Formats: sequence, structure tokens, C-alpha cells
Amino acid sequence: MIKDFTIDKLFDVNETIASGLFEGKTYPWEVLPLIGSYITELGKSLDPGEYDRIGENVWIAKSAVIAPTASITGPAIIGPDTEVRQCAFIRGNAIVGAGCVVGNSTELKNVILFNHVQVPHYNYVGDSILGYRSHMGAGSICSNVKSDKKLVVVHDGEESLETGIKKFGAMIGDYVEVGCGSVLNPGTCIGRHTNIYPLSPVRGCVPADSIYKNKDEIVIKSR
Repeated sequence: MIKDFTIDKLFDVNETIASGLFEGKTYPWEVLPLIGSYITELGKSLDPGEYDRIGENVWIAKSAVIAPTASITGPAIIGPDTEVRQCAFIRGNAIVGAGCVVGNSTELKNVILFNHVQVPHYNYVGDSILGYRSHMGAGSICSNVKSDKKLVVVHDGEESLETGIKKFGAMIGDYVEVGCGSVLNPGTCIGRHTNIYPLSPVRGCVPADSIYKNKDEIVIKSR
């Protein structure tokens, strides 16, 4: 049921500097249009002893490691002890948490990465939220626009919910593992502690604590 993919079911909001952005919201995609303005205001309050302001509306933690070939456009916040590797492309409206890895040729746009998220190899993550300690395997992407350019609808079986948003990638819960080469189609929601098989085309909602092999084979993990 779609009610299983609310903010409190997917994320520990204590594991992001953007916790205030989720206050008063029910579903995580509600914050997508607000990320840029939130960064601009939050950045002004960051401790200059911990963060450097680089250019216009870009704040980078002093303990972060940024490769010289990485490109970061604001508004953006890069958290402590995060590594942004060679040729990473951060296009703006990006909050990257503490202890994250943004890897070689990975592209981020209008995203929130909770603490300790890894998008380390050739990933595209647009208009998406990745929960605490989630990981995207090499070449996996969040597709954020439907081919017919219509507004994204979240589907869970026979249940659906209009979002009113044209650009909406994926909501990925805490501790999710996405296999290499997988494509998360627009409006995908993945519950906590779930594993997605490599090379999977994923659409709709995938329950927490499950193993996604294909749309007809989703196995709930034994406890």
C-alpha cells in the first residue's frame, strides 16, 4: 500500500542535514520542488568553521575530499567526510550528507543523499531521495521523466497516487541495495532494507525487507 512509503516508513530523518525540510510533509516527493530554496537558507546558517562557501550558494565541509575534475554547481551542500571523485557532476539543488561517496562520472541533480549514501560509479540520480546507507551499484540510474512527459503517478498494485510532478526519479529507503545496471523508472519507491537484483527495470513500489528479482518475483526476506 502507498501508505507504506511515507517519509517515516522510508527514512530516519535524523540522518540528514535536511531534516527540517521533511517537517509537515507526508510523502517524501513533496519536498522535491523545495530543495533548492532550502539549501540557500540552510547554507547561511552553517558553521564557517566547518564549511567553506565556494562560489554562489555552494557549501563544502572542510573535511570533504573533492577531486579537481569534479564539477559542483549551486545550490549545493556537501557534508563532512564525503568524497566527490573524479569527473563527478553535481548540477545543483543537491544535499549530499556526511560520509557519502559520489563517484566517477556520477551525475546528481535536485537530490537529497542522506548520510553514508554511496553512488560510486557511473550513476545518474535526478529528482530523487536516497536514504541512510543506501547504495547504487555501478551504472544504475534513476530515470526522472516519463517518455510521454506526463506527470508522474506512484503505483502500488491497484492503488495509485497523483504527485503533480513531472520530474520525479526514485525514493530509496534506508539500507537499500540497488544492483548494477538497474533502471529505477519515474515514481519508483523502494522500502527499507530491500535488495534490487542487477539489471532490473524497476517500476512502482517495492516493499521493505524484500528481494526484487523482477516485477513478478519479489521475495520477502526471512527474519
